[in-house]
Amino acid sequence: MLPWILLLLVLLAGLWMMTKPQLPWQKNQAAVASQPSWQPPKSEPVDTKKIGDNPNAAVASYHNAVAVAAQSVVNIYTTQKIEEHPYMNDPMMRRYFEYHGIPNGESDNTNLGSGVIISQDGYIVTNSHVISKADNIIVMLNDGRKATAKVIGNDVESDLAVIKVDLTGLKPLGFREQSTQVGDVVLAIGNPFGVGQTVTQGIISATGRTGLGINTVEDFIQTDAAINPGNSGGALVDAYGQLVGINTAIFSRSGGSMGIGFAIPTEIVKLVMNGIIKDGKVRRGWLGIELQSSMKDPTKLSDDTQGVEVMNVMPDGPAAKAGLQRGDIITAMDNKPVNDANTLIQMVARKAPNSVVNLQVMRNKAQSSVNVTLGERQPQEALTELPTSQNFDQNNDSAHQNGASNEDDIRAELMELLKKHH
Repeated sequence: MLPWILLLLVLLAGLWMMTKPQLPWQKNQAAVASQPSWQPPKSEPVDTKKIGDNPNAAVASYHNAVAVAAQSVVNIYTTQKIEEHPYMNDPMMRRYFEYHGIPNGESDNTNLGSGVIISQDGYIVTNSHVISKADNIIVMLNDGRKATAKVIGNDVESDLAVIKVDLTGLKPLGFREQSTQVGDVVLAIGNPFGVGQTVTQGIISATGRTGLGINTVEDFIQTDAAINPGNSGGALVDAYGQLVGINTAIFSRSGGSMGIGFAIPTEIVKLVMNGIIKDGKVRRGWLGIELQSSMKDPTKLSDDTQGVEVMNVMPDGPAAKAGLQRGDIITAMDNKPVNDANTLIQMVARKAPNSVVNLQVMRNKAQSSVNVTLGERQPQEALTELPTSQNFDQNNDSAHQNGASNEDDIRAELMELLKKHH
């Protein structure tokens, strides 16, 4: 990834203020919902004659598509209490923060994002990073109504979450059933910079984007429709107003749109929201191996064969029980070619635990077929607490560690800064 490119989760730049926020409503105007039975969203009838039989044909206006979709896209406002940091008990630390005008007491973080109504009984899908750690979530509909929302489930690995409000007369957005293609016209609907609901138009620039390091589970739609801070969790729709994806991230130098935006496709959205609404979480398959796309020994494969190399096998894990070994080359899963580690990780993650998958494995240039009964992948939060040997089903090519400064380092750095300013 080029050093000058900044990867942004588009909500995060939507941080408005560190003090008491001025939100566009009064408190306590809505109650949290009960949970009626889940019904999948149905598309509203669309008069295709008004748009044209071909949604990608040149048209004078996408008004009809926007009219269908806009009523299903909501603004989301969150607040989070920020408590006074223990460092504030240190006179030197307090002096430093006061010098730079940094709030040193308890304050409120106010963020914004977008969401998409997926059922008449109040379920809304958005990005995990929009509502993560929020103490209070307020949803504002396109018609101006407001409600407090509660979190039904939060899937960090896909960066998707489901929240719920207690309101009537909701208009769920229908999902596009046909597969998307590069060049399809799309519209991005959300609340960029908090200015209010906004629609931008573009095309699908690419599909199947993986290995970006945004989420663990990645299969992004790339679009040049303008996506900006506050669009996170909003809808990417086709020219009929049907949901294509959930807007999630951008590549940017400046923090604003540069024509490279990413949306989570509806295939993943359906899997995650159904798992959350049914079980409160998403259950994913797990092999128990560490992979590497690039071959340390290229002679292991013939010129016309691609695959991923098994770098480690977790003892007593699903792959180990099926006989896989370090150094094996996996070339296909369920007759679908595996060209890189990220592809295999995504394929396995979409399978349910206890599913049986067939792997084509090359060992010592001999091809064999291996059936593996998948285990259940631990949530990302849990993986950080497991021993290293258990943190498997990951791509060794992109593995990295984040450095952390200890308190003594911070104190030393602050001391040097104070010396320079006094």
